[in-house]
Order: sequence, then structure tokens, then C-alpha cells
Amino acid sequence: MRKPNILVARAVFPEVIARLEQQFEVEANQTDEMWSKVQFIEHLQGKEGAFTTGVERIDAEVLSACPQLKICANMAVGYNNFDIDAMTAAGVLATNAPDVLTETTADFGFALLMATARRLTESEHYLRAGKWNRWSYDMFAGADIHGATLGILGMGRIGQGIAKRGALGFGMKVIYHNRSRLDAGLEAECKARYVGKEELLKTADHLVLVLPYSPETHHTIGATELALMKPTATLINIARGGIVDDAALAVALRDKRIAAAGLDVFEGEPAVNPALLTVPNVVLTPHIASATMPTRLAMANLAADNLLAFFGGKEPVTPLNSAVLAIK
Repeated sequence: MRKPNILVARAVFPEVIARLEQQFEVEANQTDEMWSKVQFIEHLQGKEGAFTTGVERIDAEVLSACPQLKICANMAVGYNNFDIDAMTAAGVLATNAPDVLTETTADFGFALLMATARRLTESEHYLRAGKWNRWSYDMFAGADIHGATLGILGMGRIGQGIAKRGALGFGMKVIYHNRSRLDAGLEAECKARYVGKEELLKTADHLVLVLPYSPETHHTIGATELALMKPTATLINIARGGIVDDAALAVALRDKRIAAAGLDVFEGEPAVNPALLTVPNVVLTPHIASATMPTRLAMANLAADNLLAFFGGKEPVTPLNSAVLAIK
């Protein structure tokens, strides 16, 4: 019986490749080359499925050039690399990898908040440069976390996880804004209060962004929004690059319009706006919020599960455009 052909676009765990090879003819990019779009299309020729990592763009141009493609399984919860409308129109199923990274990402979001508020990277750079030769009462004095007001923009599973850590672990007052309000039971569980976006910006001591990226959420935080925040506030982005106007943020940090920022995602990543590299009051990490070995393995296995289910005649675990399944 013929095995379907699939492409694994980036290096992943060898044990996941071995799982896939039991059911598929696999071309795996285990050297982890960064292909151009033209090269990606070339490697997709003859492939019925693709295992993607959130970087590879699947749009109308790719779909037109690869008419045999039937499914793309993202090893990421975010899927702004997928043009869902174009994929649906072409009859190509899209899947992602939610839920398995919720707690790990919430852990990291809170770690980034703490590092930012307490100026950890600033002080470490100071120490490593050999500048520490005496104590002073205000040396790298940052902001308190316990008892402060935690603002969350985007209250999905990760946002709820961060809310619980803040409220239950640090006695924080939690406020949030979301496209739709949580039900009363979830609000009580998270000890969170719903507010308007403007109130959120004006009130939060620490603002964490956990909303999905879309054209509608592009530059949700720009110069106007930053001007509403407290000069003592911190801004944490573990959502997606493009939600924050990085150029405007660099100016706000330089001018001390807000106290500090912690960023795990960036516009145009892996490139980082050069202005962000010149300000000391920002903590920068290279998109690692889900980066623990158990979580990344679970994400890879979920992407594999979706491919295996689809070609096995079953409904994939986490489809994004289920209408495609009804057509097939």
C-alpha cells in the first residue's frame, strides 16, 4: 500500500520523525536549513502533507504551486503563518497545537514579568561588566509584584494561567480585557475583573499581552496606548510580534514613558528592531515561552497526531478549518 508523502519543514525530534516514517514517505529537514519561499515550494512538490513550525507561510501562492497538498499541521498554537481563507478555498486542512503548551507558556510569561519588574538582566549586565563595587539604597530598585495590579490583554487559556499565578501566588489584583468576557465561574476561578481596554492600560502596574495575532490586532499597543500607561508600569509580550509597535515601544522605553518591557516576540522576527537593543530597560528573549523539552515534544507529537489521524481517515485532533473535512 502506497504511503502518503509528507514534508517536515524544520528539524524536530528524531523520535517524532520515526513515528511519521512508519506511515509516511517523509522528507525531513533535519539539517534545519532556512528555506526561501521558492525553496519551500520546491520541497513541497509531490507532498500531500506538511509538518510546519509556525514560520513557513502557507498562502495562495504556495497552494497554487502545490495542488496536491491536503493538510498542513503546525507545531505551534499560533497560526498567523497560515492564510486560513486561502487554505479553506483550496480544500487544504489546517491544524495547530494548542493546550499542550498552556502551563509552560504561563510559567514563562510570569518569569518574564518578574525579570522585567525586578530588572534582572540590567543588573546582571552591570555585574558582568565589573561595575559593581559598592551597595546603594536605590541600586536597580524595581517594581513590586506582590499586591500589584496585574493587567491581562487576551484571556484565553494562557491568560487565565497567568491570572491564577498572579492572584493565588502573589496576591495580585487581576484585571483583564478580552474580545468576549469570561463567564462568571471562570472569572471567579481566576480572581479576575473585566474592564475596558482604556481602563486596563491606565490601571495595570504590569500588563501582559496574550492575544492572538491577526490584521485586527496588529499594533494593538502603539504610541497612543503606551501614553495611557503609568510611567511606573511594565509591558510583557508573549503573544506574537506585530501586536506591539516595536518602534513606538523603543521610544517609550527610551523616554521613560513606561518603566520597562519584557519581550519574547518581535515584528519581523528573528530580526529585532535595532532601537530595542539600545535601551537598557527591556528584557529580550528569542521566542522561547514554550521551550521546555517535554512541552516542545508534546507540541511535535500533536502535529504528528493530526497528520496521522487525517491520512488514517479520522478527524484530526485540533483542526482550524473543519469545513474542509466535510468536503473530503
